[in-house]
Order: sequence, then C-alpha cells, then structure tokens
Amino acid sequence: MEPIKNPTPARPDDVQAAAYNEQYNRVTTMIQHYVESIGLTKESTYNPKNSNWLWKNGSATIEVFIQTINFPNGSRRDYLRIFSPLLEIPTNNLLSFYRHLLELNDLRLGVKLCIAPKTQTVYATYERDIRGMDYQELTTCIVDLELWADELDDQLKEQFPNWSN
Repeated sequence: MEPIKNPTPARPDDVQAAAYNEQYNRVTTMIQHYVESIGLTKESTYNPKNSNWLWKNGSATIEVFIQTINFPNGSRRDYLRIFSPLLEIPTNNLLSFYRHLLELNDLRLGVKLCIAPKTQTVYATYERDIRGMDYQELTTCIVDLELWADELDDQLKEQFPNWSN
C-alpha cells in the first residue's frame, strides 16, 4: 500500500485570500440576515450590480455595502460601510453650517458626517474593518446609523429649512 501523498501546500497568499473571502461572505450573509430581521427581503433591498443593500428607515435612506481596498503587496482590507444622505450643502452661511456639522460629529458617537467627493450632499456614515465582526456588532452599527440618520435628516432640515432641497 502506497502512503497517502500530501497535496501541495497552499501558498500563504492563497490562504490569506481564502480567509478574506470567507470573512467577506460571512459578513454579507450577516447583512442579509439583518435585512430579513427587519421584515425586508433580498429582492427588495439588494442591488447585485452595485453589491449594496438599500432601504428606508423612517425618513432616512440607508445604504449598506462592503468596500474592498486592495494594496500593492497583494493584501486587502474589507470595510463595512453604511451611508445615509441627510441634506444638500447650503449655498450661503457655509462657515456656520460646517461648524455645526463638526459639532454634531462630536456628539453623535460612532457616526460621522461627511460630504462624498463630487457631490453636494451631506451624509451620515459609519465604517469599520470587517475583521472579527460578529452579528451583534453588525446590527449595532446598522441600528445606530439608522437611528442617527433618521433623527439628523429631520433635525438639519428643520434647522436649515432654506438650505435643503
């Protein structure tokens, strides 16, 4: 009887890529479970072309996706990203408006306010590397962003009624 031959060992970069893919797939599954837990379906929320989920929470539109950043050395990092558009940037009193947004960044823990490149829209956003993320943390991130976005979009539009569309 011949001894069993070991398969060629995986290259370290193959093992790392497989781990990244497994983690990415695990978090994707967790996002889908969250969507279903709030009574929505994959068909009504998931856009395969953009690989994102989109739904409403109160007056806020919530977008969730995983963004992959590839590095020249072949490694990568995957980030959970959650966005919600809040209002359009005003055309006047910009200094006081931006100051107010920075002050809100200090008060709204875990959520930051930003302006996406090449847009005139203020977004509430949350980002986190998916390494080590479990379902409880994922739901906390999404629920927090949903809460703050629904509150902030209304609050900012009320405070700056002539500045939003």
